[in-house]
Amino acid sequence: MEGEGIAYPQGINDFGVVGYRGPCPPSGTHHYHFKVYALDTTLNLENGATREELDKAMSGHVLAIGELIGTYGR
Repeated sequence: MEGEGIAYPQGINDFGVVGYRGPCPPSGTHHYHFKVYALDTTLNLENGATREELDKAMSGHVLAIGELIGTYGR
């Protein structure tokens, strides 16, 4: 499969660490927004990049955006 075995960098999350940690609402039901960007280039970001670094690197390269909104509650 194309892309299999390629290591992609992961950014800093809301917990202040690298990687995806999943939903963890304090109480009640929360909405989670997942965005997918189609780009006209490959980004050269290091592991641990910030959201600001990601936004700057993507600037001018976004062809399309998709969004999925999910809910999760305890």
